[in-house]
Amino acid sequence: METSVVTVKGQIVIPARIRQKFEIKKGTRVAFVEQQGKFILQPLNKKYFANLAGVLGTKGKLLRSLMESKKKEREL
Repeated sequence: METSVVTVKGQIVIPARIRQKFEIKKGTRVAFVEQQGKFILQPLNKKYFANLAGVLGTKGKLLRSLMESKKKEREL
C-alpha cells in the first residue's frame, strides 16, 4: 500500500510507482469518483476512454452515421 500526506493546500503527491503503472504524467486529467463512502482517483487517459467504447450500445449506428457524414464531406 502506498501512502501520501495532504498539504495545507489540499494537494497530494501520487507515488512514482502508481504514476508509472497508471500512465499518469504531467497534464493528465484525473476524476474523483465517490463510491460507497470512498473515493477513487481515476486517470482520464487513452486507456480509460478506450474502455468506454461500446458502452452506449448503439450497435454501430453512430459509427455508420459518422462514416456516411465523412463520405458526403469527401464528395463535396
